Amino acid sequence: MMLTKKFVPRRTFLRGLGVTMALPFLDAMVPAFAATRNSAARPAMRLGFVYVPCGIIMDRWTPTTEGSNFAFAPIMKPLEPFREQMVVMSGLAHINGNPLGDGPGDHARAGATFLTGVHPKKTEGADIHSGISADQIAARELGKTTQLASLEIGLEAPGMVGNCDSGYSCAYTNTISWRNPTTPMPMEVNPRAVFERLFGDGESTDAASRLARAKEDRSILDFVREDVARIGTGLGTRDRGKLDEYLEAIRDIERRIQKAEEQSATQQVPTMARPMGAPDSFEEHCKLMMDLQVIAFQADLTRVVTFMMAREGSNRSYRSIGVSDGHHSVTHHQNDKEKIEKVAKINTRHAEMFAYLLDKMRSTPDGDGTLLDHSMLVYGSSISDGNAHTHVDLPLVLAGGAAAQVKGGRHIRYAKETPMTNLLMTMLDKVGVQPEKIGDSTGKVTHLTDV
Repeated sequence: MMLTKKFVPRRTFLRGLGVTMALPFLDAMVPAFAATRNSAARPAMRLGFVYVPCGIIMDRWTPTTEGSNFAFAPIMKPLEPFREQMVVMSGLAHINGNPLGDGPGDHARAGATFLTGVHPKKTEGADIHSGISADQIAARELGKTTQLASLEIGLEAPGMVGNCDSGYSCAYTNTISWRNPTTPMPMEVNPRAVFERLFGDGESTDAASRLARAKEDRSILDFVREDVARIGTGLGTRDRGKLDEYLEAIRDIERRIQKAEEQSATQQVPTMARPMGAPDSFEEHCKLMMDLQVIAFQADLTRVVTFMMAREGSNRSYRSIGVSDGHHSVTHHQNDKEKIEKVAKINTRHAEMFAYLLDKMRSTPDGDGTLLDHSMLVYGSSISDGNAHTHVDLPLVLAGGAAAQVKGGRHIRYAKETPMTNLLMTMLDKVGVQPEKIGDSTGKVTHLTDV
């Protein structure tokens, strides 16, 4: 750590004309001679939950050996550069995703159980009922010291209400986040809306003023230019570099949102299919939303982010990788080799996008390490075999967590039907949140911190 003559409080904001922007962690935020283990040099842990729908081709996902030195299966291959920062977990299950007498509706139950572990009420009306999700349990505590308690983002607009899966409400497939058993948290898919939530006027919801500001075609950074200059005076070389990189990342996000909005204005595309501000391609949309997540973590605007790459049961096509069929449709492959190949391509593309997020977080300095060191992100699905709609032996990866002493570089196989909620209990415990129970949890998982 470099000692500077200037001390900047951790919760310092740049302000100008309704814009409120938090700063990333800087060396100058650590008082000279402070014990770093008790200071902002060791930032609080963040939690991320990344969901992919419709299951995975499991024999191309699961490593064939346990412990360290396992070989990455083809679908997981994009994650190999992060071997030492991740734990592959097998054997975990969501038994409450099974019918339990309710008949068809596995996709709805998959979405509803992923972070709750609760069997949802089968209804297509307003009387929906699930459970409180792990992200929202964490947000209640971690959100006490951040601008936003949590951030829920996705890539596919809900678009549907009523019955989405064999008599189950669309609420169960449109989100994996539940504030309480009857209140699902909507996934925001519009990058502009997320950007304004992070950097807009936190004290006003006046749409007219936001629109007027947007029409001026000025960067949000223009409004805080004086504060940027003031904060930058006297900072050390490394801090100035961090600040410049952070501000340039924000400018880049702005440019990409503006470009997407310009495309939206000139192309005749139904609003429901592609909200204003969303790029045309799945990949660009995904990267943009992930960059917003990284900025939100970097500036400590929130410590809890839930991300859905698509709705559960999504039938989106992935033409950029040569799959014009709907995702959900090809998961019902009935062992057709051509369809299995298409599902595997989609699964691999999802893994590539998660690798993009991990790379951004690993390359972003944060206190005495990186954002990835100070975060735990679980990636996976609440369905394993999409053809059979199974909810056991789920495809799951835990990434990051070095600051929480999570030991990476391993494939751990847990006892058959160990509740996935035990993993969620463990993650929350490591960030200082200790709920008595999450859904069907029976305790915590073992072996995350030891050999």
